[in-house]
Amino acid sequence: MGNIIFAILVLGAIAIVFGLILSVAAKVFEVKVDERLPKIQECLAGANCGGCGYPGCSGCAEAILAGKAPVTACAPAGAEGAAKIAAIMGMEAPSGEKMVAHVICNGGEAAVKNFEYVGISDCVGALKVAGGTTACTYGCLGFGSCVAACQFDALHINEKGVAEVDKERCTDCGACREACPRHLIVEVPYKQKVFVNCANKDKGPAVTKVCANSCIACGMCERTCKFDAIHVVNNVAVIDYDKCRNCTMCAKACPRNAIEPIPTAEEKEKFKAAQKAAAEKKAAAAKAAAEAAAAAKAAEAPKAE
Repeated sequence: MGNIIFAILVLGAIAIVFGLILSVAAKVFEVKVDERLPKIQECLAGANCGGCGYPGCSGCAEAILAGKAPVTACAPAGAEGAAKIAAIMGMEAPSGEKMVAHVICNGGEAAVKNFEYVGISDCVGALKVAGGTTACTYGCLGFGSCVAACQFDALHINEKGVAEVDKERCTDCGACREACPRHLIVEVPYKQKVFVNCANKDKGPAVTKVCANSCIACGMCERTCKFDAIHVVNNVAVIDYDKCRNCTMCAKACPRNAIEPIPTAEEKEKFKAAQKAAAEKKAAAAKAAAEAAAAAKAAEAPKAE
């Protein structure tokens, strides 16, 4: 019995000694954490989506604190979160326009099908196994890899079979852009309403064979725009969002419905009638100017004699 008590006392003494050693070691080797770090992390979205390029929200917070990432690094936190982080860092709150994701494709059912794919519902997998199911090698595959990547329920495959962004839910975290194997998801201003929903860079005749909604680089949109905001680049129309006024005239001019918002048949007819009237007015003015110039020249002829 005495041996047992002695053993217990020895073990207790050893525990106390080691406890003291660990306590001293903890104080000596303590790594002090900047009190701002947990405060910054509280301002982040907490989704650990990786859209910032760092390993989770803790990694993002550490990068911001170290000055390796801007206070706006966490897109899901939004302007409010960025402002709070700036205040913690003793910086001026950033100002900037809200950005969201957008899918530049309007194909889906309008694209020519090569075959029916039966397999894992994943864009990367379908692309590797079958090279996609449609004849368009630039369009949305429609298997929802972007949808699976989004943690904010901001993407869905619409009735046309194309991924579509709900900009009210979108936080512009970038996860969907990383997930899309064809890089069809781009960052656009929240206020933007007009988009060219085509990424096919092939020439017109080839494009018309693969999709009914494709841009054919006809330049009608470019010639119609009064703000120099849209140009054909590499056989596809591209909008300069800094110049665009969302007037939708380019969408009405597009013969292929490749520009969103897609106008109704009535809007198209009104646009054509207005264009025709403007052309007739311009021609009449030119004719009148030519006749006036001819009359003035004829009137000067006798004086010259």
